[in-house]
Amino acid sequence: MRKKSCFLLAALLALPMALLAAGDPKRGEEIYSRCAACHSLDYNRTGPRHCGLFGRKAGSTPAFQYSVAMRRSKIVWEEKTLDTFLTDPMKTVPGTAMGYAGIPDKQERTDLIAYLKMANGSKELCP
Repeated sequence: MRKKSCFLLAALLALPMALLAAGDPKRGEEIYSRCAACHSLDYNRTGPRHCGLFGRKAGSTPAFQYSVAMRRSKIVWEEKTLDTFLTDPMKTVPGTAMGYAGIPDKQERTDLIAYLKMANGSKELCP
């Protein structure tokens, strides 16, 4: 009986961690509003558009003028590379034109990436 209780408790405690790891696109959308001063999903602004982001080589969006550092970075945008970049953009790509300190909170980055993935899969948000 005690083993079952311990197993059940461990499973219940692990559940929030699993949800945390997955990311919440709704919260990510709220976090993305901070990015909207420079970025848009579907068109270039001060920063490049985010539609088509996943699997795209950094510095390769047509009609956007990237820094030399970003064009030479050899980064391909996936969950892991986005997480690293969003943690500290200027450390990840020294010389980047993105003058943003980053998102230190892991859950916020996870939620933002979940939103970007959801948006990139949406025909409405990324036609």
